[in-house]
Amino acid sequence: MTEHLSAADRRILDTAAPELDPDAYAVLLAVADGASHRLPDLLAALSDRQRRSCVPHLEALRARWDEAWQDELRPYARTLVVAGAGCHTGASAAARWLRHPHLDLIEADDATALLTILADRPAEWLGDVAHRVAGPRLEYSWGKHYPLVKRLVLLSGCPVPTTEVFVQGWVRDLPWPQAMDWPVVVDGALAPAPAPYHGGAERLRADPFLDTLLPRLFEVDGVGDPLNAWFGGSNSMSASLAELAAEGRLDRAALIDDCLSRLLRGGRREEMNGFHLLLIHLDPTEEEYAGHVTVLLRMLSDAPTDIAVHAQETLVALDTAGRLDTGQLAEASRAALFRREKKLVRAQLKWLDAAARRDRGRAGAVVLAAADALGHQDTAVQERALDLIARHLPHAGDAVRGELAAAAEAVSPVLRPRAAELLGPETTAAGSAGTEDVLPPAPVQRSTAPPPATPAEVAEEVNAVLTAARRAARPGTATATAASTVEAVSFERALDGLARHGYRDREKLVRALEPVVRAHPWQGRAVPHEDLGPLELRLVVAVLCGEEPVGGPRPVDPRAGAHPHTRLSLFEEALAARVWEVAWRVVHDPVPFLLATPTSADGRLDPAELADRLAEYGRLGAEPGPCDLDQALLRLDTTAASVPEALTAAERLSGETGPAGAAGRKVHAWLTAGGPAVPEPVRREGPPGPADGYEPSGGRLVLHRAAAETPFALGPAFGRLLGAYSAHGRRDETVWKTGVHLWPAVLPAHRELLATHLQPTFAAAADEELRGGAALLPVLVEGGGPAGQAVHLGLAYGLGARHPEDRTAAVDALLVLAARGELDTARLGRVLAGTVELGTVKPNRLTESLREVFRAGAPGVVWSVLVTALPAVLAGAEPRKAVRGLPDLLTLGAECAGTVRVRGPVDELRAAAAELAARGGTSRLVKEARRLRDVLEAGTEVAAGR
Repeated sequence: MTEHLSAADRRILDTAAPELDPDAYAVLLAVADGASHRLPDLLAALSDRQRRSCVPHLEALRARWDEAWQDELRPYARTLVVAGAGCHTGASAAARWLRHPHLDLIEADDATALLTILADRPAEWLGDVAHRVAGPRLEYSWGKHYPLVKRLVLLSGCPVPTTEVFVQGWVRDLPWPQAMDWPVVVDGALAPAPAPYHGGAERLRADPFLDTLLPRLFEVDGVGDPLNAWFGGSNSMSASLAELAAEGRLDRAALIDDCLSRLLRGGRREEMNGFHLLLIHLDPTEEEYAGHVTVLLRMLSDAPTDIAVHAQETLVALDTAGRLDTGQLAEASRAALFRREKKLVRAQLKWLDAAARRDRGRAGAVVLAAADALGHQDTAVQERALDLIARHLPHAGDAVRGELAAAAEAVSPVLRPRAAELLGPETTAAGSAGTEDVLPPAPVQRSTAPPPATPAEVAEEVNAVLTAARRAARPGTATATAASTVEAVSFERALDGLARHGYRDREKLVRALEPVVRAHPWQGRAVPHEDLGPLELRLVVAVLCGEEPVGGPRPVDPRAGAHPHTRLSLFEEALAARVWEVAWRVVHDPVPFLLATPTSADGRLDPAELADRLAEYGRLGAEPGPCDLDQALLRLDTTAASVPEALTAAERLSGETGPAGAAGRKVHAWLTAGGPAVPEPVRREGPPGPADGYEPSGGRLVLHRAAAETPFALGPAFGRLLGAYSAHGRRDETVWKTGVHLWPAVLPAHRELLATHLQPTFAAAADEELRGGAALLPVLVEGGGPAGQAVHLGLAYGLGARHPEDRTAAVDALLVLAARGELDTARLGRVLAGTVELGTVKPNRLTESLREVFRAGAPGVVWSVLVTALPAVLAGAEPRKAVRGLPDLLTLGAECAGTVRVRGPVDELRAAAAELAARGGTSRLVKEARRLRDVLEAGTEVAAGR
């Protein structure tokens, strides 16, 4: 009967058999058989005492199956949910049991058994359970928790819960119920599942919770998305709400007020879109909007683009109808003209122009409002504002000229002559001198904290790492950018703590780890995970605590440990080998500490510290682990001030016999050679070719590299990281790996090697629109070693990434390199030109990134990059073929040239701009090429006259 269960599960049943009477034990056998249909009759025959006697054994099974989402275990986990709910006699305990994520596994038959069992409980008890399950901090409200609580509320007649999770569940369940085939509650009693579901307004009219929960709809986060969902007979839930408001079932004025207030509060774009759709369906009249002008003005200032556009269009209509005063017009302009969206800014300037044409008395206020656009980042917007000011200045009066002149100080260098012509030469005096870059301070290398001093501290750090790693590994989490990402230094401290205190007092460490073992049940090494990362720490804990056997010879390769993963990255292979080696040694050959534990937060290891550690190994007669020593060597900072001291110590160790002496000779040879000699990569262009069914749509710049040369061969796991690298077209999956943040600490002193391996990740951020693909760039550049072709190629891809957060990461990385004096702007410019020509990097995204660098105080850096990149980009440009973002890139180049007063050789760029400008036409590309040409020629003349 229990042959399908594991040995550990059968031991739980064997332990329970003599402790329980036969009737109670039958409940556990039903769980073991996955037979939830037997439970209502079995539990009905038990007393409360008999039910409670089953609880410890059910809890033990749940601890075993806590992460058991494998298909073969689901029938037993579902039945376990039903049994536990029936055996916990206290409302608090029953609610705690039902809040577990295993509830999401249950199916219709299980739900029928569960509700049949619970329906026999008193109404007050059911209501208590319902409100506890619907309480705060429930992370799994999307699945079956809401339909269960809904039925408990209707069975008990208790007040409707209004917690966030219950409101979220209500809204998400309305469009298409998660449990359509569950029993329903009719007149306080269970009834069979209803007829096929009917949605739309009819569904809302019949909903028993509508009046109670509708006001909370506008107060709770996370409910906007479902408002856009299909809703049966209507297009969306928003349309159904508007339909009920139109027929008087809902208060229309209250809905409009609540909807506008919710839009004003802000939130995620997707969230706001749902409430925006509701507002569109409600379609307020001019009279209704007139009472909400203040709200509309604030929405224009702060709301997402689509909502701000709606607010702006509504305000324009109100102004045209004479319902806005001049002060409100000025306030709307301040709100819109300081936004980055060109659509809003252009529309606002058009509105101002129309307002001044209708009423010349508003001309003064209009030109002052338009002056706010003179500081906009887009030169074309500044030019529009100057046109508007020129058009209405004659009707504005002389009193406004002083304020206009002050506002014009922010105008782009390329428009200063026009501003001076319009407002006077004193307008441009502030911009006559070149601007020097003000870079942020270079990051300081931080030392790591001392190792954990006690077993209790080790257990605390291990638990923190495992908790964060499990949170990051949950489905739907963007692991590479998750706040719960485990830092490499935390993982390394925990790993070293396990080895260190396992050597000192293993029994005491095992006792300290008992809460960790309970909180993070071990599923066995044979159970494959999504990838290898910080969760591998649990293997060492399992070996220490006797949950996982480790026999046989000492492993030197992850395959020797029979690792269940079949497709590992090279970094994962290195991690697997090192962790397996540590796990084997804590049992068979404990060491006092690990050699490779970093001394700095970026993962580097001070050479003198490694020499000291090896000396202590020699004194204690300990043998260095091959993987541990290889990792230590790859972390050595061969440029550190302590290298001479370390060489002397290593030479002294080299004369000794035994393992420590052999390790000392390796360290001495490694430091003498300066680490691995990495060959210069070979750059190739074009499509990398299909692989694994994926073929990139465009081309890429890729780098191929021969194997690095080392003083001696490293072991297979770490040696493969130094082997030859050939770029390929396989779709990148790095960003979804929970252990990706550990990778930079594997090669912290060799940025070029690391950047070469990460090429597919960085490129995918640009041409596959992969979110999080550039997240490692800031960590990469803060490491050691040369910043050559691979680092600059990764930077180029990041600057052209699809998602703003990736571009921000690339900007941060660029500024760090510039602050450290390691940015080769000419190399970056050449790489950017190549990626733009191939279509991997789009000019509009590149412009946004470089403008952020400009705003960060480094216009000289941007100019130095563009003066190299633009000639090649312009050579392939076609005046009559629109290339999105290319005119803006030229505009930025002209602004930088004017700001820094045209530094460096510019002949090639001036010739390219002049050639494009001479082709004729009225396209914006040609116009911006002329502007850049003029700025370069004027700047060259000024420089020649100095």
